[in-house]
Amino acid sequence: MKFSAIDWIAIVLVIIGGLNWGLIGLFKFDLVAAIFGNMSGLSRFVYDLVGLAALWMLYVAFGKMGRNEG
Repeated sequence: MKFSAIDWIAIVLVIIGGLNWGLIGLFKFDLVAAIFGNMSGLSRFVYDLVGLAALWMLYVAFGKMGRNEG
């Protein structure tokens, strides 16, 4: 299975989101909020991007699986 540029961007964003949730769970430290401000417009934009990336990864995982790419 080959990944497109949007697939790779989504993978990176989902990893960033997962690491941020790990930091929140383990240390009660929200890295996105620390960098961009607590629920500022920019931090909300980052959270939105991570959420959209997760939806895209669901599509990649389940939508593209059935197709024979080649």
